[in-house]
Amino acid sequence: MAVIEDKLKKMGFELPATHPYPSPNRVACVRAGNILFLSGHGTGRQAMPLGCKQFGKVGSEVTEQEAYVCAKAVALCMMASIKTEVGELDRVKRVIRLYGMVNSAPGFERQFAVIDGASDLFYALWGPEYGRHARAAVGIAELPRRAVLEIMGEFELHA
Repeated sequence: MAVIEDKLKKMGFELPATHPYPSPNRVACVRAGNILFLSGHGTGRQAMPLGCKQFGKVGSEVTEQEAYVCAKAVALCMMASIKTEVGELDRVKRVIRLYGMVNSAPGFERQFAVIDGASDLFYALWGPEYGRHARAAVGIAELPRRAVLEIMGEFELHA
């Protein structure tokens, strides 16, 4: 029973294809016991879902609303990696923490509103008990490949 994927479908979303990491020294996910650690997932490596902008600084080249959509698209990519690693999204018990980095133009101070794109989607899917999570949202002067943003995460799996 694919509860989370059914919710995604009802919201009009589907999981994108996953892409291999460019070096064998790192992977998308590492499992330690029942915790799944996700590497940074960003907009700079492959075409993104939701038609989001892939490159540029938020506050000058990318609007806050466009970046919010990027964060939602990155959350979908994160879920695709989770599904590849553990077989189905229903194996996730809860979202523990997100760490969002926003490629910010000087003076842009609303990184929290950008990363809400990912937080809002996880909250909608896993609900207030298991979707609410610890989080940081920070402004970064540069990201690899001029990515709009990058998000890392930790997720608890059902035992």
